[in-house]
Amino acid sequence: MKNNIYIIIFFTIILTGCEKFLDKEPLDQISSSSYWKTPDDLKLYVNQFYTSFPSNAYYNNEAADCNSDNVVLNVYDEVLAGSRVVPASGGGWSWTGIRSVNYFLTHYKTVEASWEGISQYVGEAHFFRAYLYFLLVQRFGDVPWITKPLNSKSEELFFKKTPRIQVIDSIVADLDKAISYMKPKGQISGFRINKQVALAFKSRVCLFEGTWEKYHSGTDFGSSGSDGKKYLTLARNAAKQIIDDNIYDIYSTGKPHKDYFEFFGQNDYSNNPEVLLWRKYDVNLNLMHRVVSTNFRPVGRGMSKSLVDSYLCVDGLPISVSPLYAGDNTLNNVVFNRDPRLAQSIWIPGDITKITGNDTVRFIKPLIDGNGEYQCTTGYQLKKLCDFFGENLKFEHNERSISGDIIFGFAEVLLNYVEARAELGELTQVDIDITINRIRDRVGVAHLQIDNIANDPKWDFPTLSPIINEIRRERRIELCVQGLRLYDLLRWRAHHLFAGLRPLGAKFIQSDFPNMVIGTNVYIDGNGYIDFYQKALPNGYGFNQNRDYLYPIPTLELTLNKNLVQNPGW
Repeated sequence: MKNNIYIIIFFTIILTGCEKFLDKEPLDQISSSSYWKTPDDLKLYVNQFYTSFPSNAYYNNEAADCNSDNVVLNVYDEVLAGSRVVPASGGGWSWTGIRSVNYFLTHYKTVEASWEGISQYVGEAHFFRAYLYFLLVQRFGDVPWITKPLNSKSEELFFKKTPRIQVIDSIVADLDKAISYMKPKGQISGFRINKQVALAFKSRVCLFEGTWEKYHSGTDFGSSGSDGKKYLTLARNAAKQIIDDNIYDIYSTGKPHKDYFEFFGQNDYSNNPEVLLWRKYDVNLNLMHRVVSTNFRPVGRGMSKSLVDSYLCVDGLPISVSPLYAGDNTLNNVVFNRDPRLAQSIWIPGDITKITGNDTVRFIKPLIDGNGEYQCTTGYQLKKLCDFFGENLKFEHNERSISGDIIFGFAEVLLNYVEARAELGELTQVDIDITINRIRDRVGVAHLQIDNIANDPKWDFPTLSPIINEIRRERRIELCVQGLRLYDLLRWRAHHLFAGLRPLGAKFIQSDFPNMVIGTNVYIDGNGYIDFYQKALPNGYGFNQNRDYLYPIPTLELTLNKNLVQNPGW
């Protein structure tokens, strides 16, 4: 909460200026007669919505994929476990931000200024309404579409839910306005959303909805009469426009064994070619977070075996068939001859964690025997998103890290594009070369060739085409621990990957942990892999495919508005 307050102040100072901020009355007390006069009033008002973006993922469980099959948290996720109950209130059913945006969109025209002077901020308002509504659709599916601020007597308070396909159409319309109204990169502050950011988000929204409709067709969660092609086409076009703009590129310094890791953890992304939008931290403004270079901790989580096993070998072949695979008896075996992104995402013995004078401290083993924040649940201790490199290795930050948050990145745009093309049945080798192979070039992994895909007997989606499997694999690897995995699983209707199963970890080496007792303070399966939830979830994740793809609507909302209908299965 404290950091959120700081972030609001920071964005206000960065985007508006200290003097202007201090001259303004609190936003919840302003009146139309004293406000809505100048473009700066609009700028200040929309600044509040920037805090809607997720905070630093290292300590944000949802943003770090702890709600998916990628990461095992020391407390199991209630969505995957099927343990959610219908809440009395809350549960994500929040309209405060949308009401605030609607208030802006019904008042901005009183500002006496040219359209050129206000269009950027009007575009931002449309973007944020789309952003906030998309969060609701992902969570609840059908939701009422409201375009004006309501009061206690508004008839819209008793509206029925709007079908999700109509809500998505309205979201797309808002994003199209944002794309049209906002300035492109280079013509607006790097801390503000711009035209390309709106295009990137449009590609995310439309890919989500297109695949949701395709794979949920015929279920209670599908949209009648739609196969998703309309949205897949929109996703393809939005992503391709960014690619064709030739503004962004994959960050690389020509060091395949360092660049991926060091991309996530930089203090300043102002000139980074891969970043569309980021959040800055500043010690002088007391704006910091807890990703630190010397206070070493795994934060009660670990990467899953499932994710680790998905990484290819450097020859571009899966571990099930590659002659380069060295097995998984040790962490060094695990990463040997593998996609370098793996060794840059988990800690490996010998990795430098601290430099004090002439002394170098190196990683020895994961904190499987730790407690709380100092426990690694799987033996695959997460390194991605840490800032343990460069000068940071020499400083005691004491929870005063200022590494930036990447909010939108170019790699996701590339992966959105290639997936949309594949789902539409349009994919060519050129598409692969400008997307997946472009991403792989940073780390030196062999290119993907459409006409030469090795059969993987352990593909996650054996009923789908080889190319769809490989595109989804690439997305999982490149974007892991960035908060996208759960909703990828949901839009693909991929409950078979976790329902009734438990996530595993690394092989447990008793000699490394002589004081740990199997079955008491560490659990392993029949093959010797760490099975952290063995006692907590004896039957595996209890995800109910007929219910758990959406959240339940709180009972209070159903009581207040008799026209609302509860989501399927709840």
